[in-house]
Amino acid sequence: MTSTQERSVPKVVFTDAEAGAKEFPDSGARAFNYFTPAKRKQSHYEDVTVEVQPDPRHYLAQGWLYGFADGKGGYPLEWTALKAWGSDRPEPERGPGSGGQGYPWPALGWHEFRDPNEEWELTLYRYNANVVRQLNQNIEAARQAKAFEQWKTNWVDFVARHVGAWMHVDHGLGLYLFANANRRAPTNMHNNAISVNSMHRIRAAQDLALYNLTLSEEIDGFDGTAHLATWNSDPAWQGVRGTAEQLTAIWDWCEAIFAANIVFEPLVGEVFRSGLVQQAAPANGDFITPTLIGAEEYDYAERDLRYTKPMFQLLINDKEFAEHNRPILQSWLATWVPRCITAVRTLQPIWSQSDAKPHRFEDALDRAKNRFADIVADLDLQTPKELSQ
Repeated sequence: MTSTQERSVPKVVFTDAEAGAKEFPDSGARAFNYFTPAKRKQSHYEDVTVEVQPDPRHYLAQGWLYGFADGKGGYPLEWTALKAWGSDRPEPERGPGSGGQGYPWPALGWHEFRDPNEEWELTLYRYNANVVRQLNQNIEAARQAKAFEQWKTNWVDFVARHVGAWMHVDHGLGLYLFANANRRAPTNMHNNAISVNSMHRIRAAQDLALYNLTLSEEIDGFDGTAHLATWNSDPAWQGVRGTAEQLTAIWDWCEAIFAANIVFEPLVGEVFRSGLVQQAAPANGDFITPTLIGAEEYDYAERDLRYTKPMFQLLINDKEFAEHNRPILQSWLATWVPRCITAVRTLQPIWSQSDAKPHRFEDALDRAKNRFADIVADLDLQTPKELSQ
């Protein structure tokens, strides 16, 4: 009987040195425990958001992984004049064997922020997809019902020129204010909330642009390019245009969010959308445009403002820098309120350009001022005297 020669092949030997072999007290845990949840039980939003963006003041042992040409690394806290608890602490010195030791949690007060909307990638995709789907269904239903034929003549021109012009505000703020502020904010919780805000504005601009193309096909004589001349040269829009361009030039990311969502939107955006377009459209035979404008109004009133207030309330009541932050925020109010009041008053002539008129401009502005005063009171700030302009 012939014996088979065994081949010389190294045998696999398990030494328990492979990754994950060692057992720790939390090895079987099914939830993260490196942060304190806002409520009794941590949410999925917190699991995928909190400290996804690392911070060398806490545990990023090797320091920032990336930097800029001027030598600054990561997310410099001096990108805003506001401060949060721990902002003045230097980054820990790292040395051999220092590991991930930094300051006790939280490394900075910035990390205390939680978006009440609990927005992240999945929620953004779902929400925007649902909004666009509904708007497309509304427009298609209007097309099949020949609803655009019911529009009054002057209203066709009004939508082409003035509703179309608002897409420039949405595009400019979405791309050059909110997207820029998202990159400069110091935590992933801020990044997610602000980037979702950016996508809301960019989607709204796209909605109006596509709507403009649809109307060009459906309505004889609809000038799909009229919004360009209106935005560039119509005297009624130059106040809004100038203010919007000033907003996109703000260097301080906190000031940009504050000026846009706390001041500009209540005093200009809502006055135009709710005080004019939403009021005038039905009386002029238009029941489609309010669905687009209403979607943007909901974006701001129920989502974007909803994260902005707690973001600044934390800074206004910061345990270390409350007295530093409060006068800065008051100075921002004093700067941006008169600019926005001037901008919206410049829009006043377009209140009389449709066949069926909306409520008086002054009534719309008074409602906006009252709403703005309520927002400022919620933040425990003083209503600026410039509001009386």
